[in-house]
Amino acid sequence: MHQLTVRGLMWIWLLLLWCTSCNCGPDPRMREALMRQEASRRTGGAIELNEREKLLDAKLQKLKQHEMESGQFPPSMHFFKAKPLIEKSPVFSLIHKMPKGAVLHVHDFAMVGVEWLVKNVTYRENCYVCFTDDHSMRFTFSSGQPVSRPHCSSWTLLRSLREKIKNSTNLDNSFIQNLTLFTKDPDRAYPSQNVVWKRFEQAFLVAYGLVTHAPVFKDYLYEGLRQFYEDNIMYVEIRALLPSTYELDGRQNDKDWNMRACQEVVKRFTTHYPDFLGARVIFTVHRGINATAAMKAVEEAMELQRNFPDIMAGFDFVGQEDIGRPLWYFRDALSLPKERGVNLSYFFHAGETDSQGTDVDQNMMDALLFNTTRIGHGFALARHPIVKEISRKMDVPIEVCPISNQVLKLVSDFRNHPAAVLMAEGHPLVISSDDPALFGATGLSHDFYEAFMGFGGMSFNLGTLKELVINSLRYSSLPSQTKKMAIETLLVKWDKFVLESLLWTTTDY
Repeated sequence: MHQLTVRGLMWIWLLLLWCTSCNCGPDPRMREALMRQEASRRTGGAIELNEREKLLDAKLQKLKQHEMESGQFPPSMHFFKAKPLIEKSPVFSLIHKMPKGAVLHVHDFAMVGVEWLVKNVTYRENCYVCFTDDHSMRFTFSSGQPVSRPHCSSWTLLRSLREKIKNSTNLDNSFIQNLTLFTKDPDRAYPSQNVVWKRFEQAFLVAYGLVTHAPVFKDYLYEGLRQFYEDNIMYVEIRALLPSTYELDGRQNDKDWNMRACQEVVKRFTTHYPDFLGARVIFTVHRGINATAAMKAVEEAMELQRNFPDIMAGFDFVGQEDIGRPLWYFRDALSLPKERGVNLSYFFHAGETDSQGTDVDQNMMDALLFNTTRIGHGFALARHPIVKEISRKMDVPIEVCPISNQVLKLVSDFRNHPAAVLMAEGHPLVISSDDPALFGATGLSHDFYEAFMGFGGMSFNLGTLKELVINSLRYSSLPSQTKKMAIETLLVKWDKFVLESLLWTTTDY
């Protein structure tokens, strides 16, 4: 779609040869032709806008130019500092209203804004807290006094604690602080990747005891879908560890229970919101496990796919890539499905690194060798021309998660993000949000803003946004017929969005 035509190339080369062989200056026709061809390659470059879309695009470009010339350009700043500016932005307001299709890369315990966890879940009956030696906390629900755990204070019933301290605002704020990475001074708080990753994984541990309580597990998923729906998202694919959930009396539920719970919640949500397409699960395990555990995990993934084909999308490894095991280490486990004639889809995190030449730097190549459906992050792809070419020919998209890449210290200024090069070349990709709750971001709008404003400057237009939202469904794991219907539904929503956006005045932003 974005390739130069043979005829167009020949014409440009003839003009170039003629221009360089004579003493005249560059031919304006050649310059215009080169600019058109380059623009056609970009993400969205082949999208033909109708008259209404052209009118909205002209308005959008003016708003965009005004923000770029305002003196404070949010994509050049850390998201934690830029967020207040972004939320005053007319461009962000438009993107928030825009139908965004699907979120294809988001983690189970990072979907719901943490204020809901604190203000709703920790106020429920039978919720206990203990405070750890490293100034964090853990939560659990229990019908009686929970068993003490190492390196933690005695469990305290939160209702009793709040009654004692009367004003629990500071306590709630400390919970919120421990459940997110958000801070006013991120450079000082997180001086290195290892520091921020440690804090990142700590936040998951704080949420763990809350979200794995069986009733909360269901409520959390429903609330996550609701918050994504409010951000004009119509479908979600969730990277899920599927840990054991527990009842108030301590009974444990297995992965099958979790998957049935997901089915139930998605069905209930789509009944309440019929224009929401649903959600599917990508079962994940930590990349620090050994080969034996990996074999067991892939066996579990195949079984889950047999038992829950409607909601089980595939398998992936998660965790900090630089210190985890490379994909090639798991080659025996990952070869199991093919050996058994099972079609298990892979959605590998790969290339979430700036450590060129290491073992993990080969993860993208290995992901393609194992026929991955998509590549999570692919931050290092621009440094691997062969892998990039193969992924383009195989039409394997990159799941770009801008804010996550910045917060986890892979890039500081979004104008320098490698995805800017990939989008200039029209490489297949989608925009996603990874762990929005931990970053204080919306389901997808903040990431779309950073990508739209930071990656392409004034070269990105409404066509760029349209192709990205279509890509989110095109590259989903939905069955082909469902996918076709989903894109048709999205385009109806898109046309309505364009029409309504043209009716907004500047004061509406």
